[in-house]
Amino acid sequence: MTTTNRVAADPVGADLLRLLKALKLGALADTLPERAALARQHKLSHIGFLETLLADEVSRRESRSAALRAAKAGLDPGMRFDSWTAQQDLRYDRTLLGDLTSLRFLDAGQSAIILGPVGVGKTHLATALGHIAIRRRHSVLFARSDKLFTRLRAARLDHTVDAEIRRLAAVDVLIIDDFALRSLDATETSDFYEIVVERHQNKTTIVTSNREPAKAHLFARTCAEVALKRDMFAGIRVGRGGRAVGPRRGDRRDRSSLLRVSSRRLPRRVSGRSY
Repeated sequence: MTTTNRVAADPVGADLLRLLKALKLGALADTLPERAALARQHKLSHIGFLETLLADEVSRRESRSAALRAAKAGLDPGMRFDSWTAQQDLRYDRTLLGDLTSLRFLDAGQSAIILGPVGVGKTHLATALGHIAIRRRHSVLFARSDKLFTRLRAARLDHTVDAEIRRLAAVDVLIIDDFALRSLDATETSDFYEIVVERHQNKTTIVTSNREPAKAHLFARTCAEVALKRDMFAGIRVGRGGRAVGPRRGDRRDRSSLLRVSSRRLPRRVSGRSY
């Protein structure tokens, strides 16, 4: 029977701890003894040991920064992509969903619409995309549509609505959750119109809704006069049924319950009544 010799870890002395705190590196004290033991075991050079310590600190700071920015953005910390895909009764095209999570559409200033019935994880998926964007150093803001319009309505009362719309226009990724649960009134339609106009050329908007775009009046009622350039929207339909598998070639079964990810070319102009 073979045994693995473990190198004893030296404790961090009071003087060293004081120096680390003076350099704002106090968190290194938690892993320093273990790292020192491993460095001796693997015979790392002094430079290699220092590089390992600094890499730990950079990783720790990046994680802390991402957590703070995600909280400021209003993202639920538990809604990550790995927990969304862990749902056993979701089915989806893994390749196409991978294109979405790569955020190539974000880099191109394009947007995404996530559609599906209640309870299939639309908010979870949109939030997970927000977390990915946060880790890639993009600014993100998550807002439920009802609260968003309430805030804009209040901004109109104190004459700060222009500043509020500029704030919404400036963020790299704006996530609007539960859009069009009800019809928008004239003021809400006008506000959403302004947001679309300000963002559509080079910013990404992710919208979730439990209605089809035509029923939700997402474009026809709200953006009828917005002369959109020929952007590509990632259209996603989320549903339940069966375990998580990719589609098989030649499969002609009804896919209405599947998650569908497809690219949709928007028209230059959306027909419909102007509001």
